[in-house]
Amino acid sequence: MTIAADFYDEQDSVFCSKRVCVMDAAGQLGSAIVHQLLLRGYTVHAAFQNHGSSSHPICGIVVVFVYEMQCFKMKYGCGNDDSKSKKLICFHADPLDYHSIVDALKGCCGLFYSFETPSDYPTYDELMGEMEVRAAHNVMEACAQTDTLNKVVFTSSATAVLWGTRKRDQHDSPVASHSHSYVDERDWTDINFCKKYKLWHGLSKTQAEKAAWALAMDREVNMVSINGGLLIHPDLNIREPYLKGAAEMYEDGVFVAVDLKFLVDAHMCVFEDVSSYGRYLCFNRVINTTKDATTLANMLLPPSASSETQRLEDDTVYEQRISNKKLNKLMLGFDTGLEVQVN
Repeated sequence: MTIAADFYDEQDSVFCSKRVCVMDAAGQLGSAIVHQLLLRGYTVHAAFQNHGSSSHPICGIVVVFVYEMQCFKMKYGCGNDDSKSKKLICFHADPLDYHSIVDALKGCCGLFYSFETPSDYPTYDELMGEMEVRAAHNVMEACAQTDTLNKVVFTSSATAVLWGTRKRDQHDSPVASHSHSYVDERDWTDINFCKKYKLWHGLSKTQAEKAAWALAMDREVNMVSINGGLLIHPDLNIREPYLKGAAEMYEDGVFVAVDLKFLVDAHMCVFEDVSSYGRYLCFNRVINTTKDATTLANMLLPPSASSETQRLEDDTVYEQRISNKKLNKLMLGFDTGLEVQVN
């Protein structure tokens, strides 16, 4: 279903070099990317799932979608401005529905894709991993069928990089086994390791990203991936799936986080820079001291619980063993433009 089709003019396809799609545009990252793209002069196809209740009392998903579309346009100041309204076109696109993705991509030169867990299934397990892989396959297949598409920015996670095969003991580390002394985007999380220790977030992100890369290479789709650390945002809480194994990441010097603005800027940079390629680890915070851990705990826990963390006086500093040098080099001199709106 593509209600937004009424807004799309076939003759406008000649301007597809500034027309991009963002999916899922309703998430923390997706909505911020939409906002930044509009500020940078792009026409944006904002594709999002129905994140509301599936048992809407009026007439289900159509009414919910129309309502969300109107709210989305008002959020970015497009509601009463005809010129701005034409720059933001909203679609309902289910990542498990190939045809809805094709509709959302029509006429676009680029795609920013990030998988958001359904509102009725907000956690990660093996089933979620299978769903994320299917979604990645559908998205990349739709990209291969879109003639105007020049580049895909695929949002993955640092958890698809850092979990390795070695069993943890006093002489060993659970992070990626590699020839170099630090973890970077050359490393891949080991799927069997994740299954053994029930690291479902790492498993899902790894399998989905590998599926996307396999199809991109087979179908000659120009793709880059952003492997972001823990996303810092106002709604972050202790149930965040990324945090499974946080103690091990912390002690191994690979526990990293990223601010929303930096993550959005990284997406803009890898999309607009023609020299970008492959995978990019993305973070601007390393959590490797007691002070860092305490600050994060105070964000994650309710006041009564987080007050206990203030008593920690351990001054241990764990050596950083993860690098984002590749991304930092690419972003040198990058024009970040206007500020990202964080809600």
